[in-house]
Amino acid sequence: MLKIGIVGLGFMGKMHFRCYKSHKNIEVVAICDADLKQLKDTSGVKGNISGAEEKLDLSNISLYSDLSKMLAEEKLDAVSIATPTFLHATHSIEALEAGLHVLCEKPMALNSADCLKMSAAAKHSGKILQVGHCIRFWPEYVQAKEIIDSQKYGNVLAATFQRLSLTPTWSWDNWFLDGNRSGGAMLDLHIHDADYVQYVFGTPKAVFSQGVLGPSQDYDHCHTQYLYDNESVITAEGGWIMSPGFGFEMSFKIMLEEATLIYSSAQEATFRIYPKDGEMVKPDIPEGDGYSFEIKHFVEHISGKNVPSVITPEQSADSVKIIEAEKESIRTMEKSSIS
Repeated sequence: MLKIGIVGLGFMGKMHFRCYKSHKNIEVVAICDADLKQLKDTSGVKGNISGAEEKLDLSNISLYSDLSKMLAEEKLDAVSIATPTFLHATHSIEALEAGLHVLCEKPMALNSADCLKMSAAAKHSGKILQVGHCIRFWPEYVQAKEIIDSQKYGNVLAATFQRLSLTPTWSWDNWFLDGNRSGGAMLDLHIHDADYVQYVFGTPKAVFSQGVLGPSQDYDHCHTQYLYDNESVITAEGGWIMSPGFGFEMSFKIMLEEATLIYSSAQEATFRIYPKDGEMVKPDIPEGDGYSFEIKHFVEHISGKNVPSVITPEQSADSVKIIEAEKESIRTMEKSSIS
């Protein structure tokens, strides 16, 4: 039985808790949150995706408000870091140095320099560091990548990805809307699609972005073109300046030589294939979401199973570098290379 600790019991911490509880060989034995109110009342936690609304039974779990104390007193195998972004690096490094495997929520850190420190700490400790880029595990996105890689419908001519949300006002201490602590919508929300673009097409040579400042006083809506050594047109748009009634939507449209792939979470979450020849197809999609599949991957990995490489710390750091280049492009109104 592997013993897990969760650090941060907001929306993502509760999501991790839900996913861990579905595994027979996993026991969540400790939870740490600096805000004791989060531990006393776990109801009413909001997010832009459902799945973490239920009140949790924490009666048999050790509760802490100090991470160092939890690491010193509990015999843990791994921890989930689900704290605000500005704490990811320090919390992950402390857990790695304590000899624990770490699943750290995305984005990996506020900047690529801290990402490299985390990666180095993982290598030095010999422990697993997985960053929670759940879209690499999201069933519809997994299937889209499999279709692209198979070349069943030829090469990608163009692809566009969208991730649009109402303004997130539900975070502890309203940290989402403090760009110095969250990095704004580009680093917190849009990075999902920037990372997926990297996953499917590789790291772009350069980016060209446009964006607007929003409630976080950082760029909270952007549109980016990812530039490669071919003629494909790859773009992504994301932000959290939508009106409250809009809610949330993630979607993609991928145009291949012989088919078009369409997905929208707002349209009955249906993944559709439109071949040039033949009728529209709705392929079978595995039940579950990206959170449950990423936790399953992490659990199998730390259990010693041979799992395929889906996400590495270095790739996670590269996604932060891509966002840094996008922000630089917005500031300069020019193309920005990925260093």
